[in-house]
Formats: sequence, structure tokens, C-alpha cells
Amino acid sequence: MSLDDFLTLVRESDSPTVGLSDALCALWHAEKGNWEQAHELAQAMDNVDGSVIHANLHREDGDIGNAHYWYKRANTTMPASSVVEERHDLIQHYLNV
Repeated sequence: MSLDDFLTLVRESDSPTVGLSDALCALWHAEKGNWEQAHELAQAMDNVDGSVIHANLHREDGDIGNAHYWYKRANTTMPASSVVEERHDLIQHYLNV
């Protein structure tokens, strides 16, 4: 599946496609604008993937201090790209895993 296919699914469906990874489900909800659901899913992922998605979500809601905390837990730093560009990069990454 390509990024464009994923984004089309988000626009055209009411729930994530069955079989998506936890990371892609969280990112699906983030892309759909379901911040709380995306946050809940990312928080439940006790790993680097959940931490970087969690960071992106807090960056999106303007809580930069909290975002930095989660980037640190993911052993990375906040990218220079926009929140949406970062999210799309993450989606592309998890589609290719």
C-alpha cells in the first residue's frame, strides 16, 4: 500500500482497515483528526514506535515540552519538517515495515 492509498482509505472510511499494525492504526486516527483515539493507541504502545507517534501527537497539539519528552524516549529529536510531513513520513515508514 502506498501513502496515497493509505490517505485515501482515511478519507473514505470510518475506521481503520483490518490488519493494520498498531502504529498505522494510531496514525490513521491522527490523520482522521481523532486525536484522543490516536493518543490512546500510541500511549498503549510501550515501545519506540509508540513514543515517536506520541511525540508527533503532542507536537500537533502544541505541547512542545511533552513532545520533546517523547522524542527523547524514542531516542530521536523533533524533525525540522511540519507535523503533517512528519506524520506522513511515519506512515510511509510503517507501510514499508
